[in-house]
Amino acid sequence: MLSDVLDVLSDPIDGSSLHDGGNLATLVSDTGHSYDVARQGYVSLVGGRGLRYKGDDASMIQAREKFLASGHFGPFVEAVTGNVQDVLDDAGVGDHEHPVVMEVGAGTGYYLAHTLDAVPGSRGIGIDVSVPAAKRIAGCHPRAGAVIADAWSRLPVKDKSIDTITVVFAPRNAEEFARVLTDGGQVVVLTAAPGHLAELREPLGIIDVEKNKVHRMIQQASGHLTPDGEPEEVEFEMNLGRDAIEAQVGMSPSARHIRPEDLKERIATLPDSMTVTARATVTRLKKNHR
Repeated sequence: MLSDVLDVLSDPIDGSSLHDGGNLATLVSDTGHSYDVARQGYVSLVGGRGLRYKGDDASMIQAREKFLASGHFGPFVEAVTGNVQDVLDDAGVGDHEHPVVMEVGAGTGYYLAHTLDAVPGSRGIGIDVSVPAAKRIAGCHPRAGAVIADAWSRLPVKDKSIDTITVVFAPRNAEEFARVLTDGGQVVVLTAAPGHLAELREPLGIIDVEKNKVHRMIQQASGHLTPDGEPEEVEFEMNLGRDAIEAQVGMSPSARHIRPEDLKERIATLPDSMTVTARATVTRLKKNHR
């Protein structure tokens, strides 16, 4: 719930503290700005410029929920959670300190909920630009708060208040991440690797993952964040039926570029089930200490 993380949230306009305006129906900042909490339990903390894009629509979020709930990406989920646990252990953060894990581009909150289950006493913030996503995140876990915010703008979070940030196939803002991380905090990034879902790309007309993506990410973040150790490769095979393949494509950016009727026609030409390879890289980034 938002009440679990209210102490680390801040006004997106000026960074001042937020407080419960009464029955957690409104959040009010020290400087007098107020933000209504939706009945589903999420709050929109967006600065004066507003959101530049809407993010995943309801059908994409539904597809994501269907695919992830089937456990197909289990090794990815375990890898992210395991790295969060390592970050907290390395920083000496105990469960009794109620560490805060923030996922940017949290989607349905599936990864975040798994991490919160694995780290007793932890609290979570799920940030996304999508309203359908925020509705799901708000109910993903009792200790998770859902916030609509733009990852490319100032994050509505206090300085040095987040113990770990997770980013799963989502945008990154190195400058803001460095601002909100505690001194021992880190970012855990899961990035799709070349060859991810390769077996589906030609028959379905999906573009492959760009090469050297992780290297470019590290270079772009270098003014604020630096790698902690070598990136970790995660690769495994999945047996996917046509429904699962449709859900996987439906939850990805490809859903915005392939008409639903065209996708159905292409999927109909596939075997009843296929072995598909998942490939991604986990990178841990720590703050540059000057």
